[in-house]
Amino acid sequence: MERYSVSDIEWVPAPAENFTGQVLFGPISSEGTVNMLGVHFLPGARTDWHTHPEGQILHVISGVGRVGTDDGTIEITSGDSVYSPPGQLHWHGAGPNGPMTHLSITTGGATEWAPRKVTDEEYGA
Repeated sequence: MERYSVSDIEWVPAPAENFTGQVLFGPISSEGTVNMLGVHFLPGARTDWHTHPEGQILHVISGVGRVGTDDGTIEITSGDSVYSPPGQLHWHGAGPNGPMTHLSITTGGATEWAPRKVTDEEYGA
């Protein structure tokens, strides 16, 4: 058994080519086929549009955020979990008024980034 503490996470800036605004992430575990990553978004920060080969689970640790698909945007808050099925184009990030931190849990390989940023209109929808 292995224990992970938030103080053990090495937080690094997320790459600007896949994110808008200030975002930090830190690997928590990549044991076997499961990849778990902590992601901290400052207000208004968000991912670009992307998919995951085997889907993604997001679990909000703190703050209020947003998750968007082509069908619209929903608000997420501390304690919420969201599942994005395999291949679903989506984005996620903090709300405009405060930071948000979530865990990202994936299997099946790397994130597949779409060549498209989330516009301010999409973010605000």
